[in-house]
Amino acid sequence: MNEKSAMIKDALILFAITVVAGLLLGVVYDVTKEPIAQQKEKAKQEACANVFAAATTFETVTEPTSGEAVSGSIDGVDIDEVMRALDASGALLGYVITVTDHEGYGGDIQFSMGVTFEGTLNGISLLSIAETAGLGMKAGDVLVPQFMDKQVEQFTYTKSGAADDSEIDAISGATITTNAIVNGVNAGLTYFRDVLLVSDSIG
Repeated sequence: MNEKSAMIKDALILFAITVVAGLLLGVVYDVTKEPIAQQKEKAKQEACANVFAAATTFETVTEPTSGEAVSGSIDGVDIDEVMRALDASGALLGYVITVTDHEGYGGDIQFSMGVTFEGTLNGISLLSIAETAGLGMKAGDVLVPQFMDKQVEQFTYTKSGAADDSEIDAISGATITTNAIVNGVNAGLTYFRDVLLVSDSIG
């Protein structure tokens, strides 16, 4: 076999391997796509329940939207999804807003927040966070509880102890993480007031 024939043979073998690998990847994707989608939906429903225990069902009203399009929104934050929180009779109780802040110390921080129709923040539930162990990763224990059952327009963070409902005690040594989550919550509250309430009052 001459050199040219050998090269053609090798090329055909590589092509065949590529085709087979592609087909196998396609099969694996098809097999795992549905379970992954189901797991994501389960996680989303659990997050909704965590921040809106009074609701019995949740329905999507908004697909991913750039936070920059929200009047008065905060730079670096996206509103990913909005769910209506409904009671057993189908009455609207409020919303679950999923937010991603892109300014965490370790990257994006995503969480859901439940806001009643009256504007009370039930709380937040972290969905994705990759901050520094022992510092920013304390957000779930230190920051999350501080947002529960608060009715304020905007939050700020402090290093000297919260004096009122609008203040959040920062995580010691992790002000970047604290700032990112506070900004994300504020963006969600702004979206609630400027977009969701306006939309419902018009509708």
